[in-house]
Amino acid sequence: MLDPARQEIVSQAQTVVIKVGTNVLADPTGQLDRHRIQSLADQLHRIRVGGRRVVLVTSGAIGAGVGKLGLGKRPTDLAHLQACAAVGQSALMLLYQESLAPYGIHTAQILLTASDFDNRARYLNARHTILTLFEYEALPIINENDTVSVAEIKFGDNDHLAAMVTNLLRAPLLVLLTNVDGLYSDDPRTNPDAKLLVTVPNIDQTVTELAATTKSALGTGGMKSKLRAARLATAAGEAVIMANGSVEGILDRVFASEPVGTLFLPHGEDVSSRKRWVGFTARPKGVLRVDAGARKAVLEGKSLLPIGVTAVEGEFGKGDVVSICDPAGIEVARGLTNYASSDAGRLCGLNTARIAKLLGSVPYSELVHRDNLVLIG
Repeated sequence: MLDPARQEIVSQAQTVVIKVGTNVLADPTGQLDRHRIQSLADQLHRIRVGGRRVVLVTSGAIGAGVGKLGLGKRPTDLAHLQACAAVGQSALMLLYQESLAPYGIHTAQILLTASDFDNRARYLNARHTILTLFEYEALPIINENDTVSVAEIKFGDNDHLAAMVTNLLRAPLLVLLTNVDGLYSDDPRTNPDAKLLVTVPNIDQTVTELAATTKSALGTGGMKSKLRAARLATAAGEAVIMANGSVEGILDRVFASEPVGTLFLPHGEDVSSRKRWVGFTARPKGVLRVDAGARKAVLEGKSLLPIGVTAVEGEFGKGDVVSICDPAGIEVARGLTNYASSDAGRLCGLNTARIAKLLGSVPYSELVHRDNLVLIG
């Protein structure tokens, strides 16, 4: 029986982001699997025929480079990883082009780094480019620019990139294709009684503790990264489906609303594009630590005043994104600061009268105005 909630989410998602991992595209030696890529292309075509706008976020450049260079396994040092990405990216895109050409679909390569999302102008440029590609009925194919992005190769993954692209486009649905069937109640490799969770209403601590700590041989992500990405998207009001990309016809089944994989329901309110950038995309430049009273005020939708700030960490300028953390160190919000870190540090714990005495005037009574605050959770 089809789930009405899943049917509604899938049927209403006219813009979708689909992320495919390295281990879905490559065999164990790192060689790209032409059959799987063709199958993926066939399914993408069928999704588009239904009138949907599709963005593909693909891993596989490093894995493809490993295969083309005959290395047998993924290197561990940065220089060789970047070299593998440089060799593999063109091979990856060529296979996509060849697989989609019979359908007359133009492929558009977009390589992004984390800094492209930190910079508001570049962030908007990326959005405008993708929307224009939709006008041309081209298929945007997005990958992390692994040849220059040090942080992503060492610590990141394309799951997070896919979630940020989902927020960038305000796409109602993100599909994460991986090499497991979805999120289980326990590790199915060690517990035969582990059950697949078909629907997850909210990604709380209980859910995140279910993630296994293992990684695959070729990819950089794992279940923890999938859940972080899903949480980022669902907190902004989007739904996420995690499914096994190795299963033949899996996307056809997802978009037929069959109960495959795990559906993560949206649990955050839909927010404006600007607040999406502030709260869920740009990386904070610093931290404002607040007391219990300020935490309560922020969660109630009020501005953050200097009197409630107990400490300032990091270096940031006026207008930068900062993280707001409660006394326990838990991030509760992000926002655009009215003061640079040098001034913010001097204003900690002060009321308006004392700020005026210290600075000679009060340019802003708030460290972060409520209009520039986004709750995280």
